[in-house]
Amino acid sequence: MVSPLRLRFVRLAVACSALLTVVATLSTPAHAAEAWQRKRPPLATPWTHLVGPNNALPEYPRPQLVRQRWLNLNGLWGYTGRSGEDALAPLPSADEYDEKILVPYPTESALSGIERHDDQMWYRRTFEVPGTWRGQRVLLHFGAVDQIATVWVNDQEVAHHEGGYTSFSADITDALRWSGTQELTVRVEDRNEANAVPVGKQRNRPGGLFYTGASGIWQTVWMEPVRAAHIEKLDITPDLTGFTVTPRVSEAAADGVAEVVVYEADGAEVARVSGDAGQSLRVRVPQPRLWNPDDPYLYDLKVRLVARSGKVSDSVGSYAGLRTVGTVPDARGRPRIALNDKITFLHGPLDQGYWPDGIYTAPTDDALRFDLERTKALGMNFVRKHAKVEPARWYYWADKLGLMVWQDMPSLDVSLDPPTGPAPEPSPQAKANFERELAEMVDQLRSVTSIIGWVPFNEGWGEFDTARIADRVKAQDPTRMVNANSGVNCCKSRPDSRAGDVYDDHTYVGPGRPVVHEQARKLDHPPGPPEHRVVVNGEYGGLGLALARNRWPGRPEAYEMTDSQARLTERYVEVSRDLEEIVRKGGLSGAIYTQTTDVENEVNGFLSYDRWLVKMVLRTVAERNRAVIAAGANPGEPPEERR
Repeated sequence: MVSPLRLRFVRLAVACSALLTVVATLSTPAHAAEAWQRKRPPLATPWTHLVGPNNALPEYPRPQLVRQRWLNLNGLWGYTGRSGEDALAPLPSADEYDEKILVPYPTESALSGIERHDDQMWYRRTFEVPGTWRGQRVLLHFGAVDQIATVWVNDQEVAHHEGGYTSFSADITDALRWSGTQELTVRVEDRNEANAVPVGKQRNRPGGLFYTGASGIWQTVWMEPVRAAHIEKLDITPDLTGFTVTPRVSEAAADGVAEVVVYEADGAEVARVSGDAGQSLRVRVPQPRLWNPDDPYLYDLKVRLVARSGKVSDSVGSYAGLRTVGTVPDARGRPRIALNDKITFLHGPLDQGYWPDGIYTAPTDDALRFDLERTKALGMNFVRKHAKVEPARWYYWADKLGLMVWQDMPSLDVSLDPPTGPAPEPSPQAKANFERELAEMVDQLRSVTSIIGWVPFNEGWGEFDTARIADRVKAQDPTRMVNANSGVNCCKSRPDSRAGDVYDDHTYVGPGRPVVHEQARKLDHPPGPPEHRVVVNGEYGGLGLALARNRWPGRPEAYEMTDSQARLTERYVEVSRDLEEIVRKGGLSGAIYTQTTDVENEVNGFLSYDRWLVKMVLRTVAERNRAVIAAGANPGEPPEERR
């Protein structure tokens, strides 16, 4: 049996981190708090007023690699911003930081207190290293900074990172003073689509399908102490009978031993294995309880690093679920998506992760969880995370609540102006940046249980070398599906590459009936080999309702507009019935509805942009969605009753 202390270490530290945060968060001096003012957003969420200098995302930020000691650096920082030619000016002096910004909210957000875009952002704060950390290495972590970040500690450069969607860390030990106040400075350069980097849907001039930018530090900043011999990362690969755990360790730990212990949720130990540090360790779980949307069971893991002398140099907590994803043939021989070797229909929303008060950053952890809870309440089992990479805690909640996830790679810049057809080839620099950050994203998220697929491209936005990119992602992670280009029939897409595991059409309002290789037929290309890919309607719906209140200022947009909640619900039911018929007869493996919430002027969400309202009759929609999922899990069976 495991002690109650260990359970608190893993479960409570991951779920809320309340105890650790009280100890480890740096409080903001009263005079600094008075100098900061939260701006009034165009729309306030239920959590807007709860955010302040002393509680900016206090939760433990890395749920799959938990240590007991850490220091949260979220809160008020000194700030100064520059644009245009002024952005080339040298490092500012301490008294030039004449504004206060609430980290980790993007500069354009109301919650940051700045609410504007600057091409170059300078952040500064001071901190003290706890005396109990003396004699250990100190690591500084950034969840994400958009787009190009350079970090100094006490005027010594300690890190440089390019890419707004992946985390980075630095060992800052050698830059620290022996005692007393330490100075942390961060410079960020972000010109949104003007830079040759992935930007997703951020734009300097938002409108239509593109939205407000999210510049600067937008995920948690924090520090932790470690010994020279420590665990840097855990790669956890599940299957139906156990886990393969690969601890990536520091150079000083290379000759040590790693021990992996697996626990039930109630704390009972179920399996243990040890082996050379840095090597893959296979741990078999007796009587395995598999993870799925109806039973999202998670095992706790504890990984220890032990020196040859027997001394424990590091100990971390983690978790994971047992599951596999792949394809199996249905009764007619068509490939279908299978979770744990069972045909499983994917049905869920396109989820863009935007907030009217925090833009890319949810105001609180409760808010982050809320969208996923609502998705479950709507009877869905899946989310397509669209054109954005979320903080680690979003994936923790998807794991815990039981929602399968397809993860998009945020796209390079694209113009949607006429004519349709393939977009111009990205620049060599843009291609290199895209491939690097794509590989970083897959590596960063590879242990997430809920992620079952990767989507490198969407509708041809910034598309290049599609088959090669899909093959590269599959080689990096052969355990998940790859959807090479979601919406291959649409917009700026190149002809179907026939790569990856998924053929994916977009149809609005739809639902669509994707025909594999239809483009090749129209172009008189020779027929391809027997189709190995599953077929998915990667986007459909977009039914709109412009609320009198609870919406972003500007002209509302949707693929089809309705005039009331009743009519919106009625149209959703009609489209859903058509979808169910297609699923039963057409071999469809998934359908993704646009979208979870309204986003700025797009008013086609299940929820209002401010999250105060569900725009359809929830019970009716949930019944329909469950009927579609059931039809997809049992293709060919007649419906019991038309709802």
